[in-house]
Amino acid sequence: MPQLGTSGLDVSTLCLGTNVFGWTADEAASHDVLDAYVGGGGNFFDTADVYSAWVPGNDGGDSEAIIGSWLARNAARRDDLVVATKVSQLAPNKGLGRDAILAGAEASLARLQTDRIDLYWAHYDDPETDLEETLSAFGELIDAGKVRAIGASNYSAARLAEALALSDRKGLPKYVALQPHYNLVDRDDYEATLAPVVAEHDIAVVPYYGLAMGFLTGKYRPGGDAVDSPRAGSAAKYLERPDAVAALEAAEAIANTRGVSIATVALAWLAAQPHVASPIASARTVDQLADLLPVNALSLTDTELAQLSSATADAA
Repeated sequence: MPQLGTSGLDVSTLCLGTNVFGWTADEAASHDVLDAYVGGGGNFFDTADVYSAWVPGNDGGDSEAIIGSWLARNAARRDDLVVATKVSQLAPNKGLGRDAILAGAEASLARLQTDRIDLYWAHYDDPETDLEETLSAFGELIDAGKVRAIGASNYSAARLAEALALSDRKGLPKYVALQPHYNLVDRDDYEATLAPVVAEHDIAVVPYYGLAMGFLTGKYRPGGDAVDSPRAGSAAKYLERPDAVAALEAAEAIANTRGVSIATVALAWLAAQPHVASPIASARTVDQLADLLPVNALSLTDTELAQLSSATADAA
């Protein structure tokens, strides 16, 4: 298994995104997905306190609570799992001030029904709060044994570099992982600005939207039928990009040769990029998960990687 930067945490190649839990997957369906994911060799879940507050009738914490009820039923497996969640977006614990972080962690621990968060993400940067206050608060949680490692999600390169430098200078806890928007067809921002900071500090990368909101599953095609999905509109926009369509076609050719899904190939390309430890992808059914799990065992050849990269090279 890949190791998550300097954290000492070993993670599966596929990180299971759980933003669909409590949204498009109810508790029973979510538990089925978790059972199949762990049964298929996965050990890394990614959630957030704010999932899925955007659903009418939900107050947030829904995904965490569903994972928590599953963990309660599978307590014997807890030490083999890496549970990641996020703080800064769910009221009343918004932002990255000390009080919000400490209270947010307690609320997440209660919903998750666990005694520690293996990887605690700063969900979004909070420019109104001094970085030292944020990192010191995370340090309190680490010292208390409630958090094992910390990561930064949606940080700019400049802000990430500033936080890392501050950690080194003042002996504060250091972000060991970054969660950026990055995939085969969305490469510009990450590769141009964040990748150099990641390389300099040897940070693990756990990209979200690893399948470009579903586009890289192959469900969306030029002139194809409409897809019934909450993300259909966002995914279909890639059909307007010739490079994205070319990447999809290249992934499909490799998938046909390898006997795997297009999604597996797209995730395998992402997993092979420098410093990427575990791409995130979500599944609302066990059938959807079956197209993702083979990435844990798939290694693309240099030729295959080059074919995929060249399709979007001009956009990177």
